[in-house]
Amino acid sequence: MPPGITTLAADAPTLSAANTGFMLICSALVMIMTPGLAFFYGGMVRVKSTLNMLMMSFISLGIVTILWVLYGFSLAFGTDIGSFIGWSSDFAGLSGIGITQLWDGYTIPVYVFAVFQLMFAIITPALISGALADRVKFTSWALFVALWVTVVYFPVAHWVWGAGGWLFELGVIDFAGGTAVHINAGAAALGVILVIGKRVGFKRDPMRPHSLPLVMLGAGLLWFGWFGFNAGSWLGNDDGVGAVMFVNTQVATAAAMLAWLGYEKLRHGSFTTLGAASGAVAGLVAITPSGGAISPLGAIAVGAIAGVLCAMAVGLKYRFGYDDSLDVVGVHLVGGVAGSLLIGFFATGGVQSDAKGLFYGGGLDQLGKQAVGVFAVLAYSLVVSAVLAFLLDRTIGMRVDEDDEISGIDQVEHAETAYDFSGAGGGAAPRTTGSAPVSDSTAAAQTKKVDA
Repeated sequence: MPPGITTLAADAPTLSAANTGFMLICSALVMIMTPGLAFFYGGMVRVKSTLNMLMMSFISLGIVTILWVLYGFSLAFGTDIGSFIGWSSDFAGLSGIGITQLWDGYTIPVYVFAVFQLMFAIITPALISGALADRVKFTSWALFVALWVTVVYFPVAHWVWGAGGWLFELGVIDFAGGTAVHINAGAAALGVILVIGKRVGFKRDPMRPHSLPLVMLGAGLLWFGWFGFNAGSWLGNDDGVGAVMFVNTQVATAAAMLAWLGYEKLRHGSFTTLGAASGAVAGLVAITPSGGAISPLGAIAVGAIAGVLCAMAVGLKYRFGYDDSLDVVGVHLVGGVAGSLLIGFFATGGVQSDAKGLFYGGGLDQLGKQAVGVFAVLAYSLVVSAVLAFLLDRTIGMRVDEDDEISGIDQVEHAETAYDFSGAGGGAAPRTTGSAPVSDSTAAAQTKKVDA
């Protein structure tokens, strides 16, 4: 995210229709990433958890939008208070902003910047949900989202992107959210799963994705929307930096997908669709903080390194015994850490800033700054998220009952199922085996077997 964006400047330049339109399109692209994430996660769970997984992402669109308007935008991008948080009464409720008022030093309205940043705030808690699949009460999850964005995301966004925020002032580079989004979400996921525990049957029962086509569709939507996520984070298209970020996004994602598949083939003997989708997401995560500071060749290196590291990291849950259902820690935390730290090696000093990495004569200075940003956000999010989960678990309870988890969280929490296996209501062919009709009890037993 570019510098100098915490107050409204009196001498702001003239509104640019081109940049305003570009940023509105980018905002819409970032919004579509949340439904894309829902499909990505939804295909990775078992049949009996599909709708719950979709809803855990979709509910973020509602909760975070309202909180962002009421106070989130002000906390994240208002006038700095003690380098930790912001506040501006004009931003609270978006009530004191003129419709033509421009964001500080830029050619887009404040409203456009606010809605673009809103989409980042929405998807970040949704990322956490993949680690908690199959076992969390929906009401508890919704309350966790509201609390988490308030005490974790909004402050961290100010640290990283708000002028006066301590990581911003330190010179930590995070173009579009490696620390504020991915490390933040990945560390939160780890903190919560350490509190709520493992799924019933973890490491014993098969928990394979029920729909790899949905996973691929979700990954494709994420890849598509990520161009808005990354290229739009320069808040305009006047100097070519956004174009470099766009190119690097594509390059790093491709490299990470190929690297993941290569590792998978050597390690397990197959090229899988799940590996391709996960590798692409790993590359998108890693290039998010770094793409505005490196060259396309550097993007290949960042993507390839992240692809291999994340592929290796997803297996750690079996070694250490934490149940990260859909590999949020392995992909988003590890990928975010890798992408953020690799800036300290591959920054060219010729794109978004003058900062150079070790391989371009910059020494270890930028790497040190990146490390401070990485581990500060990781530690804060991990600890506070665990505390929030612990408090909710001890008050209203975070987990569904064991019997409900086994029978299926979709039916328990939403009174629905993702698929109708009975064939009723759609003009489907009668249930038969050979020439003999299948009884309702037999069909129910088959459905229960498939759902399990």
